[in-house]
Amino acid sequence: MDALWPRAVGAWLPEDLARIMCGICGIVSFRHHGLADPGRGAAARVEEMLGALAHRGPDASALLAAGPAVLGATRLAIRGVADGRQPLVDGTSGVVAVCNGEIDNHRELMAWLAERGRPVAQATDVAVIPGLYLELGDRFPEVLVGAFAIGLWDPRRRRLVLVRDRAGEKPLFLRVEASAGPAAPGAGLDRALFATELAALAPSIPGGPGMPTVDVEALAHYLRFGCFAVPRTPFAGVQKVGPGERVVIDAGGVRRERYWRWRTAGPAAPDVTAAGPPSRVAEPPSPSPPRIDDLDRVFRQAVARQTDVEVSCGVFLSGGLDSSLVTAVARSVRPEVPLRAFSLRFPESSYDEGEVAARVARLLGLATTEVWVRPEDFMSSLPELVRMAGEPLADPAWVPAALLARRAAAEVRQVLVGEGGDELFGGYPTHSGVWLGERYERLPRSLRRLLAGVVTRLPPSDKKVTLSFLLKRFVAGEGLEGLQRHLLWTSNIAPEILARLGIPPPAAPVVPALPEEVGPRAAVLGVEDDGGEGEGGWDAAPAGTVLDRVQQHDLETSLAEGLLTKADRASMHFALELRAPFLDRDVMELAAGLRDEQRVRGLATKVFLKRYASRYLPRWVVHRRKRGLSVPLASWLRGPLRGWAEERLTSGRLGAVGIDERAARALFGEHLRRERDHARALWTLVVLAEWLDWAAGLAVPAVTAATAAATATATGVAATAAAAPGSAVAAAVALGCG
Repeated sequence: MDALWPRAVGAWLPEDLARIMCGICGIVSFRHHGLADPGRGAAARVEEMLGALAHRGPDASALLAAGPAVLGATRLAIRGVADGRQPLVDGTSGVVAVCNGEIDNHRELMAWLAERGRPVAQATDVAVIPGLYLELGDRFPEVLVGAFAIGLWDPRRRRLVLVRDRAGEKPLFLRVEASAGPAAPGAGLDRALFATELAALAPSIPGGPGMPTVDVEALAHYLRFGCFAVPRTPFAGVQKVGPGERVVIDAGGVRRERYWRWRTAGPAAPDVTAAGPPSRVAEPPSPSPPRIDDLDRVFRQAVARQTDVEVSCGVFLSGGLDSSLVTAVARSVRPEVPLRAFSLRFPESSYDEGEVAARVARLLGLATTEVWVRPEDFMSSLPELVRMAGEPLADPAWVPAALLARRAAAEVRQVLVGEGGDELFGGYPTHSGVWLGERYERLPRSLRRLLAGVVTRLPPSDKKVTLSFLLKRFVAGEGLEGLQRHLLWTSNIAPEILARLGIPPPAAPVVPALPEEVGPRAAVLGVEDDGGEGEGGWDAAPAGTVLDRVQQHDLETSLAEGLLTKADRASMHFALELRAPFLDRDVMELAAGLRDEQRVRGLATKVFLKRYASRYLPRWVVHRRKRGLSVPLASWLRGPLRGWAEERLTSGRLGAVGIDERAARALFGEHLRRERDHARALWTLVVLAEWLDWAAGLAVPAVTAATAAATATATGVAATAAAAPGSAVAAAVALGCG
């Protein structure tokens, strides 16, 4: 077919090279000079990456070779359906951009760019990105509202800019490689690669010839919390872009900086409401807390923005407060738009909320499609989900979420969800536990010992979120500081169980250097962070009250890298777009202004949000006990999943990364005998074993510690860690040799 862009800027490959979008990827060579094709190898590699992302959408796929950069995108059309081709190119400057996601305020931004003499030719929402970058420079993401991950190549400055949305709804991974030979100042990096999903980058990760290297320290965090904290991933040498983060990469190194953080007052975003130059016009936060009318205004606006699409739309409805409120407001804002509700069902009555969801749907006038979840679904679905994502995720709801997405994708292109309501408005039991824990610590020590003894002797229960489960978690946090107590309560595997498994507790999240980095700005990745380690770094302790710190952790890690990862991988596996009105910029910033007592008051959670929800929903919905999406794993692991799980726990994969498999079997035995409920820990190990099996198939990955990765050779091949035989980071432990 004919080239769609001038050869001097780049060349599109035919759309039939890959059929399917909402995935982006690219390779930039910093040692390549000139505007010619950087080589068939780079284009072929990007084609492979596009193939790994093909499940994310059915509408279009293309790549563009632009001098030393090759960028690619696959597309699920939600807006600008007939005119949404990517990569996006500015014909004058040569700036090239790809975007996974949606820009909700694109109409306002298009009008502003037109006033500035930069009319946007394409109708698709993401077409504003090149013009915004040319007008605002690195600050362009500050004016974007939506869910997005962006890769942008600026040929004039020979640099790559990567951006992730404020809440982390859209994922983005990166890898940089060093030049061969001694490092020269200002010319340290050879190339950078990025992709929406880790599986697309996996073939490029070294550890020997074609052997991806596993980051054991990152796996320790996964085992403790069920996900990977920014910036780490399970592979050494690959990092993720964090929520609200901008990463700038050039030949001299990598600079990471936050352009937004919840509850942190930063510079005002550039003003795009006038034709004049950008100015800092936002007023400082008001000393008076938000009002119910304020939330109604911004929440309705968020729902209106996210439903301003050209495709069919539905809702995931559980019958809980958050999803019910989203549904009710959507019906109010767009009564003319047909909505269908999709709900999960479980055979176990204490886990099943289908009848409540159906009642809410009838109340709001929606038809409901129900999806039943059974144990055999886990055995058949988990391997495919792990292979597609390229990373383990210990949330058992990953499988039910994928089943629900598969069914919804048969009828709609986009669904609204309630994610973010708990994190922003104080909705988890652990949030009220902040208040209760402070008072518990004031009791006489003898009384606390007595209470703890009674609680720990309570028998385990297979029912959903029982009082005994909550009490056991609560007393286990005695003596810990507020945030540390919260981290213990929300652990997948508690520290004492990790010790039994032979795994040291994970260190606090930091921004480690990518192993291949060299050059004056790359000695420690992140040293040019916005404000340094004490303010904006990922390892920084957020300011504010204990509740502030707890909610910020939940928003930036548990939500962004856990729940939203689950939602994205489950839905995009079936080319279904998920949108969360609670994670709209204006809603998040309004929630940041709430006082502690407006979020949590004693044992009452979501105080402010429940007052607001009462405008749209009856009392029996608003004040119904929080349930959440849980899976009856405790009983299933003793029954239909027993043999399947035991096979994975004893396969040898876990032992290859330093986990004591005898201890894992002992935990399983205790669970089978009902001595203790180890369901969460066992599931975390099962998912890891499944991922290690997939990773071994790439080329038998070798295991190394982060310290070994730091001594990587200039060719990017990681050195093997020196360790005593049998240690957690033993040299040259091959996953395929378990």
